[in-house]
Amino acid sequence: MPKEDSIEVLGKVVEKFKAGMFSIELDAGKTVLATMAGRLRRNRIKIMNGDRVSLELSPYDLTRGRITYRHK
Repeated sequence: MPKEDSIEVLGKVVEKFKAGMFSIELDAGKTVLATMAGRLRRNRIKIMNGDRVSLELSPYDLTRGRITYRHK
C-alpha cells in the first residue's frame, strides 16, 4: 500500500497498554488501537495519557493506526 493512501486524523490518548499499544479517542468520537511509528521509538518520544497525537489509519482497517506525531 502506498503511503499516500493512509488517512490522517487527530486524537487523544485514553489508555496506554504494554508493548507500545495505545487506545486513542478520535475527534469524531470513535476509539482506535494504535502503535508508535518507528521514528518515535528511535527518538524515545514519550506518549502519556491525555496527549494529543496525529494518527495514520489504513483505509482497509479503520480500527487500527500508527501514531506519527505527538503535539505539544
